[in-house]
Amino acid sequence: MDLNEFWQLIEKSRAAGPCEEQAEELGDLLSKKPSQEIIAFDRIFAERLDEAYRWDLWGVAFIINGGASDDGFEYFRCWLIGQGRDYFEAALNDPERAADKAVPGEEHECEDLLYAAASAYESVTGSDMAYARGKRPKAPGGEPWDEDDLDEMYPELIKKFG
Repeated sequence: MDLNEFWQLIEKSRAAGPCEEQAEELGDLLSKKPSQEIIAFDRIFAERLDEAYRWDLWGVAFIINGGASDDGFEYFRCWLIGQGRDYFEAALNDPERAADKAVPGEEHECEDLLYAAASAYESVTGSDMAYARGKRPKAPGGEPWDEDDLDEMYPELIKKFG
């Protein structure tokens, strides 16, 4: 599996609907793949999670979700990946773009996408997907912020999401 096929699967799964339905569809699509491709998909997913593990995106997640714990930020990054390649890459280039599809008062997280590959792997092989994803970053990239800094960093988002 390569990066283009990864994003094609994300796009196909998006048609199923919001988070839970998307994750279920993604699991179904992956279940039709050989086990090694499922593992490759999961590694690429983890790489995208790591790529978006940045303070600037965490600030945007904090604003649009009304807060973002460590887990909440991970689920936000899953949601961001679930929006597709163009949206994801736009957010990496300009973090405020991560809010383009955000609706005030709604949650922008998708924890279920974290488990789609593992679920598919188990259905294909009958066993857990036991392998090391490799080294994960210990801290977000970029400059840390304090909640008081967000007004200045993202004034338009603060206006929109309060």
